[in-house]
Amino acid sequence: MPLTKRRRAMLLAAGVMLPLPVLTGCSSDDDGPPPPAAWDIASAPRSGTTGTGTLRWALDAAPTTLNAFQKTADTGTQRIAGAVLPSLYTLDARGRPQRNGDYLTAADVTSSDPKQVVVYKLNPKAVWSDGRPIGAEDFQAQWRALRGTDEAYGTARNAGYDRIAKIEPGDKEHEVKVTFAKPYTDWRSLFTPLYPKSVMDNPAVFSAPAAKGLAVGAGPFMVREVSDGSVTLVRNPRWWGDRARLSRVVFQAVPAEKRAEALIAGRLDLAEVDRATARRIRATAPDKRAAGTKQGSSAPGKAGAPEPSLGSGREAAGAEGGATGDTDKNRSQTRALSRFTLRKALDSAYTQLALNGTKGPLADERVRRAVARAIDRKALAKLVLKPMGLPSEPLGNHLLMAGQPGYKDHSGALGDKDTNAAQSLLADAGWRASDAGRQKALDGKTDDRGRRHSAPTATATDPGTDGATDSATDSATGTDSATDPATDSASGSASQSASGTASASAANSERPSDAAPAAGDAGRSGRLGEAAVVRKKGRPLVLRFVLPDDRTAAPLSTVGERIARMLEKIGVRTEITKVSGESYFRDHIATGDYDLALYSWPASAYPATDGRPIYAKPQPAADGSLVVEQNYTRVGTDQIDQFFDQALSELDGGASRSLVSRADARIWAAAGSIPLYQRPQLIAMRKGLVNAGAFGFATPRYQDIGFRR
Repeated sequence: MPLTKRRRAMLLAAGVMLPLPVLTGCSSDDDGPPPPAAWDIASAPRSGTTGTGTLRWALDAAPTTLNAFQKTADTGTQRIAGAVLPSLYTLDARGRPQRNGDYLTAADVTSSDPKQVVVYKLNPKAVWSDGRPIGAEDFQAQWRALRGTDEAYGTARNAGYDRIAKIEPGDKEHEVKVTFAKPYTDWRSLFTPLYPKSVMDNPAVFSAPAAKGLAVGAGPFMVREVSDGSVTLVRNPRWWGDRARLSRVVFQAVPAEKRAEALIAGRLDLAEVDRATARRIRATAPDKRAAGTKQGSSAPGKAGAPEPSLGSGREAAGAEGGATGDTDKNRSQTRALSRFTLRKALDSAYTQLALNGTKGPLADERVRRAVARAIDRKALAKLVLKPMGLPSEPLGNHLLMAGQPGYKDHSGALGDKDTNAAQSLLADAGWRASDAGRQKALDGKTDDRGRRHSAPTATATDPGTDGATDSATDSATGTDSATDPATDSASGSASQSASGTASASAANSERPSDAAPAAGDAGRSGRLGEAAVVRKKGRPLVLRFVLPDDRTAAPLSTVGERIARMLEKIGVRTEITKVSGESYFRDHIATGDYDLALYSWPASAYPATDGRPIYAKPQPAADGSLVVEQNYTRVGTDQIDQFFDQALSELDGGASRSLVSRADARIWAAAGSIPLYQRPQLIAMRKGLVNAGAFGFATPRYQDIGFRR
């Protein structure tokens, strides 16, 4: 699966996020069970389903292409491709590649000297929907299209395909022999999905819009219709494997902010939802704690921790609907949502704090390390994850999630939260507080009950809560609260209120990040008195913190505000700038127009391949520009690149993972990207639907999804 495109989609959809449980310095047991909350599936035998029915599955947007290797491909493209095209390898709940017996009877490295050779033995029954057997010509066409030598294809990714020297039929029937010019450890990532040669042989067909459909496939389903906002799949009559239990699947584009309305109206059966909608669904259960336990019984790897009390269903519905009484409308909505169950897992994605290292104070590694040492990652993980009843430990790795083979927590390469160490790093870089500033900072510190002694302070209500008063201790350390501290009910203006008035924020967001603070800034950006900010040659240390300004990203606003409060403790001022979700990645992250930012990356089963472009050292181009690939922090080193290059060419799995591990430790030390927590996956699923839910890393087995008899 070409994660380049999925990553772009994630950056724009970086709402709520979460971490898997980690043990510092401990590696995962490669053969053990999935970690808690790795997935949450309503498992049931195929024989227990009706063998018919239509599943309506929500997508964020209608896919613009059905070719997963196009630059515009997104998560919707990936979902559809998984149901209608060959996946030679699928992923289990721990993110480990598993040979797909529907397409392969075997696949092995048969030689490594002088060249790496992989022989694929295809299932003799495997045919395209037009009746033609899947064969070497399909592999050859995909390689030629994706190897990066023909500009007509303009592919988003050619990783791995550019290392192949030739593809030919094997010595026996139904065999494909792939010879590599350079060794490639992640060869299992190739040819998934596999497209027919009719698509890959022709650049015009390769780049055709989704409206053209996909004439030929080879999965349990095939594309029947592409209409405005939806893609309809029906059973593939030539499918040789287990017959699909559903007669059709309709992928329907429903924006995140309209999911609750669509669920209540009965227009969806399966949808990822925001935290507010998830809370409403949980609140409809007669006994929410018991319901959580019951779900876990049919969901291997599901977190078994009890969920925090959320109040009655009537209270939850009233809070969302803005009413205090048990109105007919609220009762109707509650009844509608009670037809759904909530499935939750840790997604195969994580949220990071990105530090732009190309310009300004953060170009100095000491300042980046100081910022990182000021961040309480444990508090942020608890803030986001615990209210959803998910494991709330911070993530300790950029390249692997906890539970994946080779996972280790390398955050020790940077160091734990330490205010004194952070201040020392700033001082070493020339950023110091004046004596008057230090005294003013002391005057503004909290007492042992978490109360501030002096103004200015935040407003009484935390913008990330449901109206609960926010103690300074809770704000700064992430102490548990009875209410969910990061719900989607936080509006952009409310988030701004924690750092002064919205008008003040808007007025000052136009000023450059290195400008001196204007009058009234103390209440807007960090709530520090001017004298308390560290300075260098009289200039205050001010960082521009760019966040998306939309409802689905409300938890990011809450996390951003908490980070701003943590940075104020070391004398660093932040200017939080809200920008539209549509332009957040395109105009700010990709262009480097930020100092600090929050966004998500998906994890990968192939970290050597997919991690390198994210952390590769930017290289100067002939025209003087900087080629950053996907390294939007612009922070990298030659040593990190060397570890990735060696890992890619190491065919011994253990040795390759060791090199990836060393690369991750160096990425931590460079302090350009600070992983915070894994992203939560919150799925609303119609009761009676089985073999679906929160998949986490696991590849859906589309032919097994169905409705209970």
